[in-house]
Amino acid sequence: RYWRDWSSDVCSSDLVAQRPSYSPLFDRFAIEPGGVFLNHGSFGATPRAALAALDEVRARIEAEPVRFFVREMEPLLDAARARMAAFVGCDPEGFAFVRNATEGVSTVVRSLRLGPGDELLTSDHEYNACNNALDVIAARSGARVVRASLPWPVRSEQEVIDALLAACTSRTRLALVSHITSPTALVLPVERIIPALAAKGIDVLIDGAHAPGHLPLNVAALGDLGCAYYTGNFHKWVCAPKGSAFLWARADKRADLIPLSISHGFNSARQDRSRFRLLFDFSGTCDPGPWLATPAAMDEIARMVPGGWPEVMRRNRALALEGRAILNAALGGQPTCPESMVGCLATATLPDRSQAEAMMPTAYHDPLQDRLIERWGIQVPIIPFPAPPRRHVRIAAQVYNTPDQVRYLARALQAEVVQATR
Repeated sequence: RYWRDWSSDVCSSDLVAQRPSYSPLFDRFAIEPGGVFLNHGSFGATPRAALAALDEVRARIEAEPVRFFVREMEPLLDAARARMAAFVGCDPEGFAFVRNATEGVSTVVRSLRLGPGDELLTSDHEYNACNNALDVIAARSGARVVRASLPWPVRSEQEVIDALLAACTSRTRLALVSHITSPTALVLPVERIIPALAAKGIDVLIDGAHAPGHLPLNVAALGDLGCAYYTGNFHKWVCAPKGSAFLWARADKRADLIPLSISHGFNSARQDRSRFRLLFDFSGTCDPGPWLATPAAMDEIARMVPGGWPEVMRRNRALALEGRAILNAALGGQPTCPESMVGCLATATLPDRSQAEAMMPTAYHDPLQDRLIERWGIQVPIIPFPAPPRRHVRIAAQVYNTPDQVRYLARALQAEVVQATR
């Protein structure tokens, strides 16, 4: 458990006395107390009220499973879909619940009809799992994956746009673009990227894994700009139970999409629902609880802060920017991107990993992350990027975090990497 080494001589008594403060909202989440959880961006964290809603759904299923799946699930999904589609700003008819954004990306990519010579565009800041989906489909079809090299650190949004456009060719069929990059925490200017790619006849799939609840979304407006597909997680910044996400397809793209699991909807004779609905709303027996509990999570987070979701997003971003400044001051670093490209995640550059560290075993990407957990009780990702030995720390700001926790992280990093390299 966190803080198990507080009594050891790893940390000075002075540092122990400076244990960071908690937000008054912390107890409304199910996070284990005692540590500093600055890694909301990886899997999210769920409030107790949403977990209670999940328990209620599961109890209802088990009370009479046949009745639930045959008669009750469809209207419940319709209601949850309507609420969450409104939250992300898209039409419910083009919205399908999926388990995660990776599944959304894989669904789109596996539905493409590609041939030898076709190209799939992505970037070197894209999420590894989504890159893998592109690689597998390209290998099977004879297509080629092109990875645009985006700058790092980034000086301007235009640098990103230019790098993506420079990698396009007449053979580019699809561009996979992160709305918020996972390894580098950049909010990309998708409102400018999408029309630039669409003007070249390229379909755009936005990987919005971090976007819902992280920043205001209007997916339909992105569709008007040329976005063909959008997928995003609810279990991250909306704080829904794990396994809740969505995939949206523009109206002219829905007929070609096939879910990863093909079930009864494929040959259904029903006329009261669209083929898209019949394909995606039931893909075999599963646990729809996370989807149906998502509105409860959305409502609970909105209640935590006066002003609701707009204020939640504003406060979280302000904390991320403050946290970035705290870390850069402690580490002697410079911002990795302009403020316009920062959301509720932020990064700070660390000293390069030493050769000795490279030989150490680790449960994560870098042994420094293990030490922060074991010695300091801090859960925060240390990300090797663009490749070892270069690395940075990525903090996440959610309503249960405080500036004091980031200051404590800064002291830990000074002890672990700054002083250790002198």
